[in-house]
Amino acid sequence: MALAPNVATSTDPNPEAGKSGGSTRVVLILAFAVFFLLGGVTNINDLLVGKFKPMFHLTHAQANLVQMAFFIAYAAFSIPAGIIMSKLGYIRTFVLGFAIVAAAAFLFIPASAAASYPGFLAALFCIGAGITVLQVAMNPVITTLGPVETSHSRLTFAQAFNSIGVFLMVYGGATFLLGDSQPLDAETASEAQIQAYRVAEGASIGTAYMWLGVLMLVIAALFWMFRSALDRAKADDVKLEGTWGLLAHNRRVQFGALCLFTYVGAEVAIGSNLIAYLGEPSVMGLDLQAAGKLVAIYWLGALVGRLLGGFILRLAKPGRVLAIFAAGAISLIILSAVTTGTVSGWALILVGFCNSLMFPTIFSLGTEGLGEQTPQGSGIMCTAIVGGAIVPYLFGTVADIGGNIRLALVVPLICYAIIASFGLWAARRAAA
Repeated sequence: MALAPNVATSTDPNPEAGKSGGSTRVVLILAFAVFFLLGGVTNINDLLVGKFKPMFHLTHAQANLVQMAFFIAYAAFSIPAGIIMSKLGYIRTFVLGFAIVAAAAFLFIPASAAASYPGFLAALFCIGAGITVLQVAMNPVITTLGPVETSHSRLTFAQAFNSIGVFLMVYGGATFLLGDSQPLDAETASEAQIQAYRVAEGASIGTAYMWLGVLMLVIAALFWMFRSALDRAKADDVKLEGTWGLLAHNRRVQFGALCLFTYVGAEVAIGSNLIAYLGEPSVMGLDLQAAGKLVAIYWLGALVGRLLGGFILRLAKPGRVLAIFAAGAISLIILSAVTTGTVSGWALILVGFCNSLMFPTIFSLGTEGLGEQTPQGSGIMCTAIVGGAIVPYLFGTVADIGGNIRLALVVPLICYAIIASFGLWAARRAAA
């Protein structure tokens, strides 16, 4: 998933704030590195869903609680994070976010030692909280660190770093987190054997997040060294007035928020359950590690689409592009559902390419023409990211009830149908 735009703040247009001295160049380089890391930290959850399902003998719905624990933080902390940023400024908000992520990462150590699924979920919720704080400050910092006229190119470059980080960390994580996974027959194993198996399986998770916590503290210290670099670029106060009225009366915002909810939900639902899907005998019958590496290819498709996005969006209006990409996702899902073997697996993997342009296109169409109410509209859109918590759980529930993970593909299918209809609606409205 692409990093979210600023939730409900705006930057100071004073050009003096954007001039790049030595310290601001260092902060810009660090910010690009953070885009790289946070993409991977967010999407590594797909591997955890695949890891925890056999480790704790979970249903599909129970395994998808991983994403619910993480993404529910967007709804809980987006607005508080904006308020904090208006008080602390950009760099100090970064430091706070890194500290929260580090503390949450260290919580994985006792959770791994105890082999506690609730403990892992609690740690993931805290990770989500820290990343929400970081994301609220991320895009405006990239915009502030340089001339206004080149801000879009810096954001595009940063988003590319985000996507590269997702691919590399998910691909590498498949080897580190899933490579040592061994099956256990829960029917014949004793409780002591099951617990020992879970502790052994969780050891790699605890180790990985321990080093993540150390890395986050190092980055926090680096940002603290340059904490005064952007003091002239003060974030505006969060504006809550009129937000509910905007959502209640603006059809474009309503439709856009619904589509962002369904887009994030569908993208995360497919990514989260791809390991289980590719492991089905009727699909590709892959083990956890092999399936996990193909999850990285799913996210690589999004990177390819984003790199091509500038050219694609010049060929047609954004609404039409959105409808075409959503129709492509629908076609691939149907193809995956009605076929078997390699065709079935790769059809679902290629949905990642169709996802590539949806986030920025939905966001821009949903907030188009809002003028002074754009901050409130942005806040509504980013809160809709909570779809990443709800839709995967719904996907898992349908799979459990139907006894067939293929049946659950109807959930993202409906999501993309909603997105396609929004694209067509926006194209007609733009034409009018």
